[in-house]
Amino acid sequence: MLTHLLYLHGFRSSPQSAKARRMALWAAAQPGLHWACPQLPPGPQAAMDLIDTITASWPAASTAVVGSSLGGYYATALAERRLWRGVLFNPAVEPARDLARQIGLQTCWHDPELAFEFTAEHVAQLQALRPPHSLRQRYLAVIAKGDEVLDWREMQARYREQQLLLLEGGDHGLTDFEPLLPAVEAFLLGENAAPCLPSLTTPGSSSPAA
Repeated sequence: MLTHLLYLHGFRSSPQSAKARRMALWAAAQPGLHWACPQLPPGPQAAMDLIDTITASWPAASTAVVGSSLGGYYATALAERRLWRGVLFNPAVEPARDLARQIGLQTCWHDPELAFEFTAEHVAQLQALRPPHSLRQRYLAVIAKGDEVLDWREMQARYREQQLLLLEGGDHGLTDFEPLLPAVEAFLLGENAAPCLPSLTTPGSSSPAA
C-alpha cells in the first residue's frame, strides 16, 4: 500500500518541471495519497534538512520517493536511510564530481530571474551525503541512453541489481514521459511492472528485455 509519495527535482529545477507536474496529477488521482514536492534549496544539507522536516512522521512501510537527476541521488540517500522504495529518473551517480564544474552563480531553469550561488561547500556536502555502495532498498531506475547530461552506463552500473527501464534514445529530461507512467505506477503501487513496458529489465540484467 502506498500512502505517502515524495518527489525530488534535480539541480536548477523545481516543482514546475514537466515530470513533477505530471506526477502531481497522478498522485492527486490516487485516493488518500499524501503528496509532497518541495522546492529544494541549492545547498544539499539544507535540502535534506527540509526533506526530513517534511517527512518526519511518514511511515516507512507505505512511503516511496521519486527523484530526478540530482533528486535521484537525494532519493537514494534518503531511501537507504529511511527504508523507502524509490523511483529514479536518470539519477545522478557522482554529483560531487560532476557539479564541481558548476561552482559559481547559477539560475533556475523555470525562473531565470531566480539566481543562487553554488559553492565548494555544497560539493563537499554532496560527497558527505553519498549513499552506501551496496543498496538495501528496492528501486526502479528509468535510464535514457540518449541522456545528454549523464552517462547512462554509469547509471546502469550503479543500479544494476535493481529494476531497470533502459530507454533507447530519450534525453535527460525524459521529454516523452507519458509512456513511462504505467511502469512507474505499477512499481509504486507494488504491482508487477514488467508487463507495462517491454524494455523493463529484471534485477541484475544488463540489457533491456526484447
